[in-house]
Parts: sequence; C-alpha cells; structure tokens
Amino acid sequence: MNDSNEPASRREAETNMPFEVDTASVRTEYELLHLMRRLISRYGYAHFLIARLPLADEQRFSERLVLSNWPAELVRQYDAGETFQTSVLVERLRQTKLPVTGGPELMEAARKGAGKASVRRLPPHSDMAHFAVLLHTTYGEPFVVMLSGTRGEPAGAELATLYLTLVQLFECLERTFDAGGGAREKLSSREIECLRWAAAGKSSDEIAIILGISAYTVSSYFKSATRKLDAVNRMQAIARAIRMKLI
Repeated sequence: MNDSNEPASRREAETNMPFEVDTASVRTEYELLHLMRRLISRYGYAHFLIARLPLADEQRFSERLVLSNWPAELVRQYDAGETFQTSVLVERLRQTKLPVTGGPELMEAARKGAGKASVRRLPPHSDMAHFAVLLHTTYGEPFVVMLSGTRGEPAGAELATLYLTLVQLFECLERTFDAGGGAREKLSSREIECLRWAAAGKSSDEIAIILGISAYTVSSYFKSATRKLDAVNRMQAIARAIRMKLI
C-alpha cells in the first residue's frame, strides 16, 4: 500500500467538507478574524481582506479596509500608490456578480496612468493568485472579500462551498456593524464633528478654527472618541466611525 498520497488526499477531503460557521455565535470582529484565519488555512490561502468597494478614486485603501491580515507595510504601499481603487480587481467586480479570480495582474491599475506609484505585489510572490467576491450589506453597501495565496483556482463544488462560506462570514461581519450602532449614543456631537472633519483630511489646528475651539480641546475630543470606539489611534477611530456610519 502506497501512503505517499495520503496527506494530499486527506487535505482534499478536508477541503471538500463544509466549513462550519455558527453565525449566531459570532459577535465581535475578533471572533470573525479567528474564523477567517481558519478559513484560509483550510483552503490553502495565505491572506485575506474585507474592504469597502471604493466609490471614488480619492479614497485611501487603508480607510476602506475593514478586516485583513495584510502586512501593514503593504497597506501603506497601496495607500501611497493609489492603485487599489483603480485596479483591475475593482473594475471587474463592478461588472459582475460572480467570483473574480486571477493572478497579480488583478492588483494592477486597470487604466494606463492610474495610480501614483508602482506597488509591490501581494506579498512579494510573482505567483500569488486571488479569489474575490463582491458582497452587499442589507442596506446595499458594497464590499470586496478577497483570499490570496499560491494555491490553484477553486472550481466546481469547492468554489460553491467557498462562496457560500464567505457569504455566511460576511453576514457575521454585518452583525458586528449593527452591534456597534450604540456608539452613536456614546459619542458626543463634538466628537463626531472632529472625526468627520479629520476624515475629510483636516488637521487638528484646522478643525479648531472651523469649530471655534482650541486645538487642545480638539485633541481631547479625539482622545475620548478613540477610547469610546475602542480604537488604538485616531486613524482607527475614524475608520471605525465610518464603518459604523457615524460620520
């Protein structure tokens, strides 16, 4: 009896088994993050991301990200290059309801001259492949869910199972949005104003002039808003406030 193919056969069998998601038990982003890591491990991927579909060229990649295990340096490169919002991936997702698959070319600018700088592909393997779907919240907001790795393109029953699993996980994510709705009551109107102006690119000094308060007071509002949103810094607080539709 030849056991050389047994590990591969076992992996194939596990991949074809349903990935069980107890949607009712997932309440936090941390729990969802754990499930996403289990998912990519099961299906042989290395990276995942969930991000709002860019609505305009000027929107930064980091501000669209909701959940991912991408390296921070790579996220900064996409911000600097401004290529994600003009990428082949985003353009193709806007044109179909079916999963989009492909190699590194998906993350390149769809139009000549789009973007400001070249970006190292994710993460620096020339054979990295992507599997992406476009999903919508109950209110119609579009999101990109993407898995990346060096494995082959999913097909048949595996593709269907993977797609259904991503829909279930996305439903869990939307529930965490609803759970965070109470933050609107916790944040003061001034805290929300400061976050809104910061999201528009204004500095603390500029916000102070706009609101007619001191820069020190603006800083205090940011600190309290960051704490209430359970964020680690101002940028994360802004991202969470956007995600919760507070600003």
